Amino acid sequence: MDPMRPSFSTSGVVDLSVLKQPPARPGGDPAAGAAAAGGQAPAGVVVDVTEADFQQEVLERSTQVPVLVYLWADRDGQSAQFGPLLESLAAEYNGAFVLARVDAVRNQQLAMALRVERVPAVKVIVGGELIGEFAGVQPEPQMRRLIGDLLDLAEREFGMVPPPRADGEAADAEAEPPIDPVMAAAYDALAVDDLDGAAQALRSVLSDNPAHPEAKPALAQVELMRRTRDADPAAALAAAEADPQNLDARCLAADVRLATGDVDGAIAELLACVRSFAGPERDRARLLLLDYFELLGPDDPRVAKGRGRLAAALF
Repeated sequence: MDPMRPSFSTSGVVDLSVLKQPPARPGGDPAAGAAAAGGQAPAGVVVDVTEADFQQEVLERSTQVPVLVYLWADRDGQSAQFGPLLESLAAEYNGAFVLARVDAVRNQQLAMALRVERVPAVKVIVGGELIGEFAGVQPEPQMRRLIGDLLDLAEREFGMVPPPRADGEAADAEAEPPIDPVMAAAYDALAVDDLDGAAQALRSVLSDNPAHPEAKPALAQVELMRRTRDADPAAALAAAEADPQNLDARCLAADVRLATGDVDGAIAELLACVRSFAGPERDRARLLLLDYFELLGPDDPRVAKGRGRLAAALF
């Protein structure tokens, strides 16, 4: 079994009957929307859920389609990073599962009923039962494997046939490659949200094989997660704007932009730093931008464009 992958079963982990009669909600605004989506999902595929409509939007809907309940919090750096990824995947899978976003701060009784200890957290509900859960940010390859497992189980044991993917492929047509054994330590560390341990394990892999194709982008992603885990996105952007000569603030602002899905803004921020600073500071911005290109991958069209702009800025 993949060491990072939550196991799915049809036995309920938490008694969800307590959620079927939600408590009266006090006055005030309903829960606000989550972080900006990384992709445009079809209507009803990504929904904001509160204590008042949890039964209808999650429990009842889960009898027809798997539901990922994503619990997040405003001003949480990891939530700001993970939300756009989940939303982008929901759009790509075109309704094969529903992403139900719950503001854990505004819906504390619901979070307590779901036994949420920290955010971000995901609870997987099928047929009105909680069949899997995890906390913390998970890398995109791991989320794809998890979703694949979920859809297989939903079809096999609940008869839920997923719609075609947004890219025209069947949901299960894209077979995931097996996990490289040398990456196991890194995945083990990520499974318990040990970002420092994951980074150390990935550096060890690269020490033995500097060109390892999976470890290099994985390390870039883990390092981004480490740098932004305690960041307040709004405060980070404001600090960089207020003090453009502060390279630390500018780099953190770029990290926050990338983590929240603003890839173009992140690249532009670092290119501006390359043009504005000199010496070691300029080199620091350049190397961070190269890490971004590693994370995005060579097939991302923004990478080729960004490399060209970087060359022009340097020479």
